[in-house]
Amino acid sequence: MKPDSTESAPVAIVTGAGRRIGSAIATALHEAGYRILLHYRLSGEGARRLEAEFNTRRPNSAACFAGDMADDALPEALAQTALEYWGRLDALVNNASSFYPTALQALTPAQFGDLIASNLKGPLFLAKACAARMQRGAIVNVLDIHARKPMPGYVAYCAAKAGLWSVTESLAIELAPRIRVNGVAPGRMIWGVGDNLDEAARFAEEQRIPMKQLGGGAEVARTIRFLLSDEAGYINGAVLPVDGGLRLT
Repeated sequence: MKPDSTESAPVAIVTGAGRRIGSAIATALHEAGYRILLHYRLSGEGARRLEAEFNTRRPNSAACFAGDMADDALPEALAQTALEYWGRLDALVNNASSFYPTALQALTPAQFGDLIASNLKGPLFLAKACAARMQRGAIVNVLDIHARKPMPGYVAYCAAKAGLWSVTESLAIELAPRIRVNGVAPGRMIWGVGDNLDEAARFAEEQRIPMKQLGGGAEVARTIRFLLSDEAGYINGAVLPVDGGLRLT
């Protein structure tokens, strides 16, 4: 059933919303009053669980959309779906991301294309599609401190995130003043369930961070919620690190 379009609550698209940071972002925005279009590729169970939870709290406040960021048809379809469901579009959070190591001599064109598609090309064209449908609004791109501090063995991923960092700044100029565009750059995160760090490894990771603790999805989600809010109305083209100072070490 098509969600109700008569409410006045703002509407946000969150990509990669079925798990981890994406799930935390969607939850934080829903708690802030947004209606959410939950994009997912593989994490359908998590996305549908969020959809059910959100609609229990506020009827017709969430819907799911399955798709691959590498699909050239996805940006227009995803943005148009939000508009058709609720009659407006106010925010986009480009969170979906492929992440895996690609040592230079083992890197294949297919791997490079996959990482560019999910971390650079897809977010850019989704921002384009959403901007065409926003009267006013805000976009937040989820980047990575390693876009500016590359990790050995992750050349394609780091290059893609560096490209999205540049896109963030370019769009902030091109879309202002109607739409603000910012980014967040997480550092090392702890996920809880499914994280494979044992106690000793976690302690070692924490000692590398000036704040002496690992961050999580909640820290990133709160930062994004702020950047989308009116309180951040004069912040445009910024990338806020959420890393406990790790980028400085």
